[in-house]
Amino acid sequence: MLDKHAFIQSVQRVRIWYGALILVIGVFGVRLFYIQVIQHDHYEAAALSDQLKQYQIPATRGLIEVQNNSSLLPIVLNQELYTLFADPPLVKQPNQVAQKIASIIGGNPSQYAGLMSTKNTQYVVLAKKLSAQQSTAITNLQDPGVGTQGQDYRTYPQGSLASQVLGFVNDDGVGNYGIEQALNKQLSGTPGELKAITDTNGVPLAATKGNIQIAPKNGDNVVLTLNLSMQAQMEQILQKDYQSTKSQGLSAIIIDPNNGQVKAMANYPTYDPSNYQGVTNPALFQNGAVTNAIEPGSTMKIMTTAAALNQGVIQPNTTFFDPAHWVVDGFNITDIEQDGGPRQQSIASILNLSLNTGATWMLMQMGGGQIDAQARNTWYDYLTKHFRIGQPTGIQQGYEQVDPVTPPADNGAGIDLTYAEMSFGQAIQMTPIQVAAADSSVLNGGTYYQPSLVAETVSPSGKVTKTPPKVVERNVVSPKVSQDMIPLMEYVVQQHLASGFGYLNFPSNYMVGGKTGTAQIAQAGGGYSATNYNGTYVGFVGGDKIQYLIVVYNIDPNVPGYAGTYGGQPVFADLAHMLINDSYVTPKTQ
Repeated sequence: MLDKHAFIQSVQRVRIWYGALILVIGVFGVRLFYIQVIQHDHYEAAALSDQLKQYQIPATRGLIEVQNNSSLLPIVLNQELYTLFADPPLVKQPNQVAQKIASIIGGNPSQYAGLMSTKNTQYVVLAKKLSAQQSTAITNLQDPGVGTQGQDYRTYPQGSLASQVLGFVNDDGVGNYGIEQALNKQLSGTPGELKAITDTNGVPLAATKGNIQIAPKNGDNVVLTLNLSMQAQMEQILQKDYQSTKSQGLSAIIIDPNNGQVKAMANYPTYDPSNYQGVTNPALFQNGAVTNAIEPGSTMKIMTTAAALNQGVIQPNTTFFDPAHWVVDGFNITDIEQDGGPRQQSIASILNLSLNTGATWMLMQMGGGQIDAQARNTWYDYLTKHFRIGQPTGIQQGYEQVDPVTPPADNGAGIDLTYAEMSFGQAIQMTPIQVAAADSSVLNGGTYYQPSLVAETVSPSGKVTKTPPKVVERNVVSPKVSQDMIPLMEYVVQQHLASGFGYLNFPSNYMVGGKTGTAQIAQAGGGYSATNYNGTYVGFVGGDKIQYLIVVYNIDPNVPGYAGTYGGQPVFADLAHMLINDSYVTPKTQ
């Protein structure tokens, strides 16, 4: 038997253990209440976050098509390839999985294993651009920690054709350069979204109410104004003339001056958009016809003549005495070639002989007989407001370049000389597309159309939205001035043909006119090169009316004479003959 003292001690020990037990139970109860009631929402969200996976469902990027006779032909398509990804927490044996992956797609197993062991992430990309067969083989591994997701990549069934107009789409699905950049939002559409509740292995539980899916909205298809055959032949011509003139670069545009639609636009050298990663010179990505602003040389005399005619200070048959040089701000303005010295000249001979003194004289007439504030302000108004030089054309291309026009106020730095030089195409820079849009307005009756590369768009539902011609400016010049300019430019072609340029012999039932430009190349340290020139040309072809305007920029050609005559004019002639020979031009009816 226990004595009384031992009994009491035993009871006390029981009470202590009992109290401790009650205390522990109380602590657990309070903690359980705190977790289940007070912190219920927090822990439910945490648990859900471990099982909730959010996936983006890519939209299908719109196709790009071109005119091919009476039908449309895709020039940019999509090819579905697959991205291989991993959810590192779900990969239990990364080294073994990495070996299996490498046996399917190649590559470095240790690199895959390292990625699949990444901490604090549930998504890592192991590889891109897998084929459908490789994707199926990965799926057959039945490893919950790895998977593939389809993604569209651009393919180019026509190779490098129109590559600088098109641009490309990078691996992140973003359009770069050209149409792909300018219309990236419209082409790319809107991705969808899938939030899936998964089991512990990451397998979506399709029956749960927590799954939310937003369907992707695919991008629009875009139909370009380009004519496939015209574009292809232009590119062949540029490559040939690039080599024959030993050029540093060639750009050309064929535009319909009556609505602003670009029918062909190209540059050489070019690149293959399917292998844009292999391009070592990023300048090849640029569409030089839109981004390469240079001093256009004597092709500017088309605008100078049109402005003076529109002001009424000259007439098409006006003659004047040309002193063969002018002194402006202490500098002599002469012609590249002394065409007979001081003598009587005409508006036609200014264009044909490309007289800088003649262009300066026309500028003087805008000021009442001298270069002054009135002449400068008038010429500036025509350049910036009528011809819209110094402003973007708005063509659907990335990186359109615009250079400002020097304001007419006296800047104390020979402003009269600057404006005299601007009258014959120096001291001012323009891109081929700016020249094309401005000279189109000179020759089409006076309407400035925004140049366009998009004929129509087609929504995923099939709705067709045509792109109407956009009138930006009316009354650029009068319809009479346009009609007066046509025979003046035809005269230039006829006189050059008579001077021995036999390739300018066109059938008599077509109208063909043009103007050469030879521009000194500015040097980085100031001044101009005495030996290097750019060759430009602006011309038109048509029947009863002008149907196409052609602009050519030949950068620093190595030719035996004037860069415009021997570097720009032959390219124009090749393009004009192509348009006539392939029946793109309707001949005169009488």
